[in-house]
Amino acid sequence: LPMAFRDVNARRHVGLQQLSSLALSGRTLLGPMKSCKFIVDESTNQSTLIGSAVRLIESLDLTSAAGQLLNETIQAQNKEFKTGMSTLLFLVGAWSDAVVECLQQNVPVSAIVSVMSEGLNSCCERVQCLQIPVHDVNKELCSSSAKSETCQIACDSLLNPQISPHFSAPEEVIPINPCSHQEDDRDFNKHPVLRCTSFASVVSVAKPEADKGTSVVSGSGVIASSCNKQKLTHSRYFSTLRKSHFSSQQGYFQGYFSGPSADPCDCYGLGHLAMALSHGNQTSMKLLRGIVAYQYERAECSGSSQFNIAEIVTCCLLGLPESYSCVTRGFVTLLSPEQATVVKHFEDKPLRILLMDGDLTEQYRHLGFNRPCNVRAVLEHPSLWEGGTGDLWLSSTLDILISFEVNLVLVKGNVCENLMERCIANNILVVGSVTQDVLCAFREVTSAQPVTYLTQLNASCVGSGAQVELWKAHDGRAMDLSELVPVRMKARGIPLLTAVLTTTVASKMQLTEDQFWTLVYRLHHALNDEKVFLGGGAVELLCLSHIQMLAERPLQPANKNPVKEFPSPWLAASAREHTPVVLQALASGWKRYLSVVMCNAAKAASELEAGTIVDHHLKKAADWGSPSAYIWKEFRRGDLLKGGSGPLADDGEHLKVYDNVTAKTEAWRRALDLVLLVLQTDAEIITGLKRDQLLNSRVSSEFMFL
Repeated sequence: LPMAFRDVNARRHVGLQQLSSLALSGRTLLGPMKSCKFIVDESTNQSTLIGSAVRLIESLDLTSAAGQLLNETIQAQNKEFKTGMSTLLFLVGAWSDAVVECLQQNVPVSAIVSVMSEGLNSCCERVQCLQIPVHDVNKELCSSSAKSETCQIACDSLLNPQISPHFSAPEEVIPINPCSHQEDDRDFNKHPVLRCTSFASVVSVAKPEADKGTSVVSGSGVIASSCNKQKLTHSRYFSTLRKSHFSSQQGYFQGYFSGPSADPCDCYGLGHLAMALSHGNQTSMKLLRGIVAYQYERAECSGSSQFNIAEIVTCCLLGLPESYSCVTRGFVTLLSPEQATVVKHFEDKPLRILLMDGDLTEQYRHLGFNRPCNVRAVLEHPSLWEGGTGDLWLSSTLDILISFEVNLVLVKGNVCENLMERCIANNILVVGSVTQDVLCAFREVTSAQPVTYLTQLNASCVGSGAQVELWKAHDGRAMDLSELVPVRMKARGIPLLTAVLTTTVASKMQLTEDQFWTLVYRLHHALNDEKVFLGGGAVELLCLSHIQMLAERPLQPANKNPVKEFPSPWLAASAREHTPVVLQALASGWKRYLSVVMCNAAKAASELEAGTIVDHHLKKAADWGSPSAYIWKEFRRGDLLKGGSGPLADDGEHLKVYDNVTAKTEAWRRALDLVLLVLQTDAEIITGLKRDQLLNSRVSSEFMFL
């Protein structure tokens, strides 16, 4: 087998250089003032707007080993947290450059690994003083909001659907009381008033059961009182706030209720926390606050978790203005015009529903009985198949559905196209690619029992009470998006909520959905952690101050007790000489992080100017005596890392921002672990039939062919 060998552990470490180059492409994605990028597919000339490290990495050519490791690291962060990937990508590049500088100064690899690992562990312990319980955060935000401004709301303005473009027409209203499941969805004689009670009354969160799909929407819900509140500008870290009229989160919930809120805060337990975690993403924040408002009331009535991420789905509607984005109750998905005709036939009628947790195809076998993918059956007479077994399966399947009077079938997997056509002809609506969470939601309220094969079907498996209708926009008109039609599926008492995301720009659709889910998961993880970090660069500034303090304080000799932050005797004995250099390299990553965020947020004209501002705060923190106390003081004043004359440097009030604890620290650890893993590789061995290709490449001199 042809192989080539390349030494990568020279002073210019090839793997670290590759990581640095890949990370450089995501520099502008850091912070709230990120610059989105267009990804162009040369084969189709189609472009997509991306604003996250995950989408960027998916679009890059990652043929190198280091690139593939970077992709796996970012995908792991995304799978677990859905946030922190841009931070991870940037720190990978910053620390790769820092480690290369250490190598050029002849610092041993063992010393780099030990000191950087111990340094990061020390920082993670040090920044615990900047954590604050979510109960205290929400209490403080609610208190400051109530003191700063009072709600000004006219009840009749809420009752007039023309006042707000996000209100549904009266005939589409659903009572706001989530507990009144016995009432018909269109009965709006009773409209309980939402109220804001103590956050401590309910603080629980349900873990997601499965990854979310990209289809869902239902049309009704809640609208609370509008309130003049502080408006978060687009800068997460360094912006000040301008006073402005702020649309309430319920303005994005399709529906309304009569009467003002009993509490001037209108936070519904988590509303302000969601705002503080939004980092300036106002559209997603308003949608999330609508979800929070509904789930909060439902939690008080039923005792369920206050924020259940498994009850949230999205539906992306291309071609509608962004002002049409809203949150509705039920499940909305895009169907073909032929399927929409069946929906019109069944509108306002109770349906018998069937749930299938596999594919609805003849060849489908559940896990353990799937046929080998590399085996094909070859038939001598294909016509026998076309007119025999295939038609027999279609006929028997359709007969089963008709015999049990099934009107609606929700399928987790794929659906046979020929069966779909026959079902449409018989007024049976079949919807494929439905997420597990949606199936569970309909199972709870319709008593339907999921089946794997239709042969398992019996009368007890078929549910009842489901309804379908064409999704209607806030002006009451049904929307027909030419090729696809949005359809809403619901049932009385269903807890499922759909965020309908709309835009007229096709390339922006993915970005809009990514931003929404990022905010949803930030709130989810904040409740799981039960605490948040101070935002605005506070944590990184304390890390930088702490590491620089350690670097300036030499370790004790080996025969004495080691410094508290570095308890390893081996480290104290063997790395004492190189510790200051390595710690400064570790600190440089956070300093570059803060500088780039400030530049992206237009708070500094260059990294040099931003670095000067950071150094100024470090000096003031050192003079203060306690860097953490100084950071707390500046955070409360809203002056933390505030630059000069930026576009947002007016005399407005400041809205505090916060970050997730576990997601942030795990992003740090994953970034450093990847850098140190690549650092400790000493060779790259390439196998396969690429000898001629390597010989003709510009790096052929670096390889030794075996």
